[in-house]
Amino acid sequence: MKIWLGSDHAGFELKKKVVHHLQKLVVEKGFEVHDLGSDSATESVDYPDYADAVARKIHALTLIDTKNPANSHITEIGILVCGSAQGMAMRANKYPFVRAALAWNIESARLSREHNDANILCLGCRLLDHDLALQMVDIFLATPFAGGRHQARVAKISAPIG
Repeated sequence: MKIWLGSDHAGFELKKKVVHHLQKLVVEKGFEVHDLGSDSATESVDYPDYADAVARKIHALTLIDTKNPANSHITEIGILVCGSAQGMAMRANKYPFVRAALAWNIESARLSREHNDANILCLGCRLLDHDLALQMVDIFLATPFAGGRHQARVAKISAPIG
C-alpha cells in the first residue's frame, strides 16, 4: 500500500513523526511511504497546496468503475497534518472519490474507515497528543471498510451534486 503524506508548517513535526513511524513498518506491512512536503516547520506555507498534492495522488489512483461509480475504490491512503486539520479536510474533499476524514480520537479514526471508507486521515497537530496521533494512524491503516449497509451510503457521498 502506498501512503501519501502532506503537511503545512504547523503540522511538519507531527508529519515527521508519522513518516518515521511508518518507515519502521515498511518491511512488516509492505508500505510505500511518500512525503510530499512541506519540508520546514519555520517557513510559512499554505495548507491547501499540500492538501491538493495528496488529494491529487489519491484521486489519480482511484480505480473508477464508470458503469457503477459505487463500485469505485481507492487503492492508496493519504495522511494530512496541519494545526486543526479542518482546512486540510475541507480542501481535500473537493476532489471526486476523495473521502478525507478529520479524526480526533482512535474511535473516530476507526469509524471513518469502517463506515465511511475514508481514504485520507486528517490530523490536527495542535489538538492531538502526538502519541495518540500515531495510534490513530495505525488504527486507520488497519481498519477495513465494512461495506454492506455502508456501501450505498458511501456511494451517495461520492455521487456528483447538481
